[in-house]
Amino acid sequence: MTIQLSPIGMIHSPFTDPAKMPIQPTGAKDVEGKIIVDNCYAEGLKDLEGFSHLIVLYYFHRSKPYQLTVLPFLDDTPRGVFATRAPSRPNPIGLSVVRLVKIDGCNLTIRNVDILNQTPLLDIKPFVPDFDTPKTCHTGWLERAAQKATSEMADDRFTQPIQAKK
Repeated sequence: MTIQLSPIGMIHSPFTDPAKMPIQPTGAKDVEGKIIVDNCYAEGLKDLEGFSHLIVLYYFHRSKPYQLTVLPFLDDTPRGVFATRAPSRPNPIGLSVVRLVKIDGCNLTIRNVDILNQTPLLDIKPFVPDFDTPKTCHTGWLERAAQKATSEMADDRFTQPIQAKK
């Protein structure tokens, strides 16, 4: 089976260096960014303005090739990649819940942005707490480390340097 995805727009943020940015939206409180949706998808933004938060899916365009065991940002124990939120994954797809500030045509102003500048946007979904927040949950090994996500910054362990254009 072949799966083909195409970006529907671009995410812009103040973060140009993946090694010096927040690792989760909780560490990017009030950091503002923009989502620029391609004009051909403008009709799909209809009725989105009534939502306070969005689920943003994007392509980790700067991640290194994946390994099945990684040393995550919030721990010093190697973990299976699927038990982490590391950007180097078999399918390098990122997910962030961001606050929607305003919509102006195909330009969305968002906050709590933990996304690298010029990241390809794959999809937008409205965040609905009744649908998206389990009433009870367990967070495995992250229960001990989650509070560090508000202050921990990324390093270069999962990213590739930008290649100079020839």
